[in-house]
Amino acid sequence: MSSIPAIGFPGSPSVLRAGIVVADPDTLAIQRVITMQYNPDALSRSLQIRATTTEAGDRLDALRLTGPPVETIKLDAELDLTDQLEFPNQNPNAVQYGLYPQLAALETLIYPSSAQIQSDNTLAEGGTIEVAPMEAPLTLFVWSANRILPVRLTEFSVTEEAFDTNLNPIRAKVSLGMRVLSVNDLDFDEKGNSIYLAYQQRKETLAGKVGSVSLAALGITSIA
Repeated sequence: MSSIPAIGFPGSPSVLRAGIVVADPDTLAIQRVITMQYNPDALSRSLQIRATTTEAGDRLDALRLTGPPVETIKLDAELDLTDQLEFPNQNPNAVQYGLYPQLAALETLIYPSSAQIQSDNTLAEGGTIEVAPMEAPLTLFVWSANRILPVRLTEFSVTEEAFDTNLNPIRAKVSLGMRVLSVNDLDFDEKGNSIYLAYQQRKETLAGKVGSVSLAALGITSIA
């Protein structure tokens, strides 16, 4: 992931890039936008159904859902500064730091800020009995206009594959795991909840665009 655009051929179509948006959870003011240098070739999603646990023969709860499914997303993002290093005068940060800035932008998503840590320590030293856990910014995973999801990063691993003469990483692969935050995770009046509901409503709209199919396609004339 990088703020540096990938190099393409003249006249090639513009390709939207996926990425992560960091926003204030109360105002949705944008704090940072992290784009993927290259869109991943694959994206893995799993949905764990939330249903009422029933005993055999409990007909009342057999079809009940307790909420949206628990959706998780996994992907691998590739980072490569080789092209940028061919033009050092145009990319001084790439020459001086390699991929450290891009990796740091991602890694700090899962760190409490140093200012928060210092503030909490000051409160503790001042006699505050209980210090509330630190609240992170709202993280949104964006994969086209149809998928804008509030998420929490659950997995993060980096494989640095090449280095320059100063041992700055210049090629790396980042593996991300994310859990989508739904109405079961967020208060109803939170901004993140509104974004999740819009995502689910888009799904319902898209599902309605599937053409109707008759029972004859299944080789039957009725289900009764």
